[in-house]
Amino acid sequence: MWVCSGSPLIAEICAGAGFDWIFIDAEHSPNGLESILAQLQAVRGYPVIPVVRPPVNDTVVIKQYLDLGVQSLIVPMVNNADDARAAVAACHYPPMGVRGVGSALARSARWNRIPDYLTRASETVTLMVQIESAQAVSNVDEIVATEGVDGIFIGPSDLAASMGVIGQQEHPEVINAVETAIAAGLKAGKYVGVNAFTEASAKRYIASGAHYVGVGADVAMLARGSEALAAKFGAGSQSADGTPASY
Repeated sequence: MWVCSGSPLIAEICAGAGFDWIFIDAEHSPNGLESILAQLQAVRGYPVIPVVRPPVNDTVVIKQYLDLGVQSLIVPMVNNADDARAAVAACHYPPMGVRGVGSALARSARWNRIPDYLTRASETVTLMVQIESAQAVSNVDEIVATEGVDGIFIGPSDLAASMGVIGQQEHPEVINAVETAIAAGLKAGKYVGVNAFTEASAKRYIASGAHYVGVGADVAMLARGSEALAAKFGAGSQSADGTPASY
């Protein structure tokens, strides 16, 4: 599930709920370096994999995230092999990449308490790139073939927008594009994930072979749950004698 609130407390609650992964989002959520660090610390003691999405495919931003101790990344808006190679380079020290060296100052190396961190750091990093545009789907084979890309994550919302059917994640053409990307990722032997907005779509994509599926978000659950509670006890929910109509 997505953790978009920016709250370490809510991140910890979600981490203990039984999910395999939690996605800490900084692309569409009020998260900065300090709040991401606090959430990583909050979930550290739970059997869940924290994956962090930076706001942009940027070398400096990714370096900062990795130095915080982020080990699994979902990089947004990767549309072609050049974008994918840039993300890979940002995740690795030379000679494989261009990540700046600051491990003595960083949580990632436990402030130089991890032996040989600089030569072993690549072993700790998992990079997923987002397929979320019609251009990315058309280039998906070359994206998944990029050395250093461990997997893809498909975003039907932006994909639908790029295809001219914004807000229609269940449009047949969008579903077909998602399944095309899933098939390409599986053929390349990469991890494949997708965001799902209904139970039916989640089950469809799992049946198509997706390894991980985003099935909800903390803020959405709070919004819908609080709305339902307000509707239950708010105006129009009272019986003639003043007691709640549901009783």
